[in-house]
Amino acid sequence: MAQRARLVRDVMTPGVATVRPDASLVEAAQVMRAQDIGDVLVAEGDRVLGMVTDRDIAVRAVADGADPLTVSAQSVCTPDPVCVTPEDHVADAVELMRRHAVRRLPVVEDGRPLGMVALGDLAVARDPGSALADISRRAEPNT
Repeated sequence: MAQRARLVRDVMTPGVATVRPDASLVEAAQVMRAQDIGDVLVAEGDRVLGMVTDRDIAVRAVADGADPLTVSAQSVCTPDPVCVTPEDHVADAVELMRRHAVRRLPVVEDGRPLGMVALGDLAVARDPGSALADISRRAEPNT
């Protein structure tokens, strides 16, 4: 039987896409498209200020008629996102997602963003035979 991952570092996706707080939503969306991801961190230097998802752009801005060329990423992001460290236990990450009703957690060390851990990553780590784990292994990004 394969050993289950116990730490976030074992399941996280390394590397993280960031945009400046004043970046437009168009810039954020272009980064997401170029990297085939659904979220970017809003950061200033090594400090994470928030996270903006493709859904945030659609629901918090475009649906209200806001101009994505002039609206900043910081104005629609979720401020101060719940984060984990690479040394946190997978079970703790699962509990944070449950408690805060989020699907993704930035992985930071000394305040510096290192990667992301998603609900699907944790499903694969905790219950490799589950339907969510199977979908997560097979799915293309953003499907």
